[in-house]
Amino acid sequence: MLSLPERVQVYEVGPRDGLQNEPSPVPTDVKVDLVQRLADAGLPYVEASSFVHPRWIPQLGDAEEVFARIERKPGVRYGALVPNMRGLARAQESGVDTIAVFVSASETHNNKNLNRSIDESLANIAEVIGELKGSGTWVRAYLSMVFGCPYEGEIPLAQVAQVAERLFELGIDQLSLGDTVGHGDPRSVGERVRSLGEGLPMDKLALHFHDTRGTALANIVAGLDAGVRIFDGAVGGLGGCPYAPGASGNVATEDLVQMLHSMGIETGVDLDALVGVAAFMEEKLRKRLPGRFLRAACGLYEPPA
Repeated sequence: MLSLPERVQVYEVGPRDGLQNEPSPVPTDVKVDLVQRLADAGLPYVEASSFVHPRWIPQLGDAEEVFARIERKPGVRYGALVPNMRGLARAQESGVDTIAVFVSASETHNNKNLNRSIDESLANIAEVIGELKGSGTWVRAYLSMVFGCPYEGEIPLAQVAQVAERLFELGIDQLSLGDTVGHGDPRSVGERVRSLGEGLPMDKLALHFHDTRGTALANIVAGLDAGVRIFDGAVGGLGGCPYAPGASGNVATEDLVQMLHSMGIETGVDLDALVGVAAFMEEKLRKRLPGRFLRAACGLYEPPA
């Protein structure tokens, strides 16, 4: 028998993690509309943009304008990725009170993605968090390559745990453990999460799965059984990682919510509204998104030939 909760939280990362990998920038009007539709659907956290320098991620170069135009809904956290002190200054000027920081458990991936070592990234995060002391800003950290790396293969669990522990020592409020390239399987996810939960606060852990090999939902069930109660998704299955070869999109938020609801687990998210958001993004991006439930809900399911 699975150990299942009555309720979990679903965190939406599509406006940031999803749109940063689009081949060309999405109009600001569409981004603002997307963020507001997601909040209206009942998602408690919407990662709206990133304050990475536009030279590196031009798709999110309008972060200031997006935050200036969002009509904030009570009870919703509107997050932004902050890579360094310059990004933090931009975020603070935009009134952002929920930030995300990022480091990889893989030394090779961290260097390719951030052009610095893991230790250098942690020092950078320490500086950012130190600047925030006393401000009331809520800090989420992403730890990528937890379940495998295209450059190094399986990352030793001890290495993952060491980086995670250091992040909590720096004062983060929540840690999202990432299967950045979709290498994870239910058994390895369950084993790793249980092991990490022995030394980390389980109630502050989230899981972030990409669906590269079609195992994201199965991995989420394994994470549920291991005790995690917070899961990331990207509406429609948007996303990928430009610095992780082979990474496909995030698990589609509507697929995640539909599965949880069918298992009797509450999320507080309006599934019909969420499907509407996914359909909206398909129209605006003028391409078919990989979310499976979207196809079924819209009557567009096409069986394999």
